[in-house]
Amino acid sequence: MVLRRLGGLSLCLMLVACQSHDEASVPAPARTAPVPAATSAVANNTGALSQASYQGFGDMRFGMDEAAFRKAWGGDLVGGAAPGSDCAMYAPKWARTPPELAFMLEHGHFVRYDVRNDKETAPGGGKVGMDKAQVLALYGDKVLESPAKYEAGASTLRLEGSDGGVLIFDIGADGKVTAWRVGVMPQIDYVEGCS
Repeated sequence: MVLRRLGGLSLCLMLVACQSHDEASVPAPARTAPVPAATSAVANNTGALSQASYQGFGDMRFGMDEAAFRKAWGGDLVGGAAPGSDCAMYAPKWARTPPELAFMLEHGHFVRYDVRNDKETAPGGGKVGMDKAQVLALYGDKVLESPAKYEAGASTLRLEGSDGGVLIFDIGADGKVTAWRVGVMPQIDYVEGCS
């Protein structure tokens, strides 16, 4: 019993001895600049969170079948496929026409989403209403520009993500972003959507 108390007393004395050094003799840790937080798949370069990514939209991931897509969305959708078509466009029930936000499913799988409002931010920070110069400044030399199919003076800006997703901005003849979309090949290049 005495040995046990002495052992406990020795342990306490060792702990006190370890903590009783002169703190001034210990060099202070070097101050470094704060490390920026890692950018998540849903954070854009302005720090605002967005559901848009090169892999899908929110919890909906490209390649999901329709049942998993609807479960991940969790809300009411309107739209569908034209008779005899394997391509369907759905929009949230609240979306105005033309849909501010639309989702494409082909052969029963989620393959693309289209945005026509300035509330959503594209992967990397682009938005509807931005000037073409602003988009080019955000994305740099990764952008491939092509003339628009139907509007004289308009163009498209295309970026390929590292995981197979593609982002396309539609630029009007006035030089401003009118819409953008993210999807996988070949559906990302369907200019008319499912039409």
